[in-house]
Amino acid sequence: MTITSPDRVEGLLRDLAPRALGVVVRRYGHFADAEDAVQEALLSASTSWTRSSLPDNPLAWLIRVASRRMADLHRSETARRRREDLAASWSRDPPDPAPGGDDTLTLFFLCCHPSLAPTSAVALTLRAVGGLTTKEIAAAFLVPEATMAQRISRAKRTVADSGEPFELPDPAHQRARLALVLRVVYLVFNEGYTASAGRELGRTDLAEEAIRIGRLLHELLPDDPEVTGLLALTLLNEARRSARVTDAGTLVPLEQQDRTRWDGALIAEGTALATAALRQGPMGEYGAQAAIAALHDAAPNYEDTDWNRILTLYGGLERMTKSPVVSLNRAVAVAMVEGPDAALALLDDIAVSGALGRSHRLHAVRAHLLEMKGDAAGARDEYVAAAAAAGNWRERDYLTLKAAGLGLS
Repeated sequence: MTITSPDRVEGLLRDLAPRALGVVVRRYGHFADAEDAVQEALLSASTSWTRSSLPDNPLAWLIRVASRRMADLHRSETARRRREDLAASWSRDPPDPAPGGDDTLTLFFLCCHPSLAPTSAVALTLRAVGGLTTKEIAAAFLVPEATMAQRISRAKRTVADSGEPFELPDPAHQRARLALVLRVVYLVFNEGYTASAGRELGRTDLAEEAIRIGRLLHELLPDDPEVTGLLALTLLNEARRSARVTDAGTLVPLEQQDRTRWDGALIAEGTALATAALRQGPMGEYGAQAAIAALHDAAPNYEDTDWNRILTLYGGLERMTKSPVVSLNRAVAVAMVEGPDAALALLDDIAVSGALGRSHRLHAVRAHLLEMKGDAAGARDEYVAAAAAAGNWRERDYLTLKAAGLGLS
């Protein structure tokens, strides 16, 4: 008997999850029940496939198990003969799915229903499309598993009650919910690039899934500047992944990264897309971020980065988004152009607003600026505060080491 590695099984299940769900929803309807059934099939596969070899047709195996679970669900609902007959017909092995079918984009638009809040849409998408468990999603959002389970359950009911057919919305409805779809892709990528919690700096699987969805969206809407900009942004950031940690797993900040380790092909593709986004229409949120990322990736080193242009772009982005995270990033650019004192004054305004809550990032940026200024004691205290608030272990360890380097007692 050949034992299949857990990592291989996990990757395969993540790839197959949206395809299996698409087939089950198309065949039976009942989005909420179908999603539950596929989740149970995925859990069963994760156990049985790691104890033995993979089935000859993994996708068909998942659909078959999910179909039987659908039958069980509907048998338990009522004793009426009509339901029993329907459940019995569903319990029969379904035919193998058509090769090459991919309902990922349809599922994405369905999970980004306009009646859902962005946080609920992200959670539902990560489970239905990304193949993550409720526990994994709860960890990413830093909430209890029970809380996340309720959030996902409510989101599924909302989508199911909408009665929306399982198909890509028409162009008008695509446009109506495109902003939410792009936001979900953006948040999924960010979680994959720098995880909000856990032992690893990021989750490559999530980042790759976000890029894959971005490519599908770009194929669907090739002339939309924000679709193009978001794909460019994800590629330009992903290009730096291999340089972000040492072989030992220690975080390496942007200014210290070995830029020869950056992925030149991704940078070239992302830069071309960022340029295209600027030509396609007025600069939006993702187009601006892509332009900033392109400037970083084009610089031969940190000091020679075109900080003046980056500062200008952050100014426009801040006006567009009113985002405190953008304001924080703009403060770093201000420090590089005008010096740390000007940037620290901006941080004071951000802190007073309370917009970042308990995020460690405000402390981390303040520590960096104080270190630039030569205030070792102040920087040390801020690094300690940032480390205490960080949920990601790699970030926490880096911040702790920075504090220690400045004389932590």
